Amino acid sequence: MISSSMARRLRVYVAAGLAMTAGWVAPALAGGAMATGGLTSQPIGHYDFCKLHPGECSIRPANLAPAPMTDALMRKLLNVTARVNAAVKPMSDMDIYGKDEVWAYPDKGVGDCEDYVLEKRRQLSRMSISLADLLITVVRKPDGEGHAVLTVRTDEGDYVLDNLTDKVKPWDATGYRFLKRQAIDNTGRWVSIRGGQQVLVGAVQ
Repeated sequence: MISSSMARRLRVYVAAGLAMTAGWVAPALAGGAMATGGLTSQPIGHYDFCKLHPGECSIRPANLAPAPMTDALMRKLLNVTARVNAAVKPMSDMDIYGKDEVWAYPDKGVGDCEDYVLEKRRQLSRMSISLADLLITVVRKPDGEGHAVLTVRTDEGDYVLDNLTDKVKPWDATGYRFLKRQAIDNTGRWVSIRGGQQVLVGAVQ
């Protein structure tokens, strides 16, 4: 159910003709927050990333409440999505590193799906958005291939930032099957998403 504040903003965006042109997929289809289960296995790529960046994988955010959804937050999500998607050239881990499942910041301007996620997460964290609300998430695309996206928790539902589109969509409007994501209370732990299963992240997507 859409809150009254979100309904007011939707009317403003629709009246201005900006809901589609700005890339914001209106949350009328959103089902709120995705349902998570218990602790689950950490993706191998994230495990290796944590060995190189241990300080990033032992953070326990103090505030676990979802971020308040505001027009300013949506603008940040849209801007960071478009900026990172434009700045990073898609390239497989095998082509970059000679092996699969390497999670790294795309500091050289190339990367695959999880590298886009790491960069968006880093930029939004620098904008004072809590890491409890910026969660690396593993999904399965409709064609069955594994993929990684960034889930942003808000008080009006979970949204997804994706390198395959500049639109910011409610999680259940993506067409993906959600499998696992980082825990909100510990950046080194992962939780299952109901109905999920093990999957390798796609090489280039």
